[in-house]
Amino acid sequence: MKRPSPAKTRRAATQIGGYVLTWRKLQGLTAEQVCQRAGISRPTLRKVETGDPTVTLETFLNVLRALGRLDTVVDVLDPYESELGRARADTLLPERVRR
Repeated sequence: MKRPSPAKTRRAATQIGGYVLTWRKLQGLTAEQVCQRAGISRPTLRKVETGDPTVTLETFLNVLRALGRLDTVVDVLDPYESELGRARADTLLPERVRR
């Protein structure tokens, strides 16, 4: 039996979905245009834009790609782009793994 998602996770999913919707609108793209670019159906895009956590990671990433935001999300999650990540990499990772 699957446990329900924590409230903070549900709130974050809803907020991220809203951001996706806002990016689409700011770019003047219709839902149909994003669906075609991402290779998904309109109901699936609705799930992404409302923060439904059952959407696959692949689908979410395809929507970000369709909106031109994929590289930004990948970059923001790069641990080497943070002070902590750079500092810890020097002490924890073997030299062959470091950048």
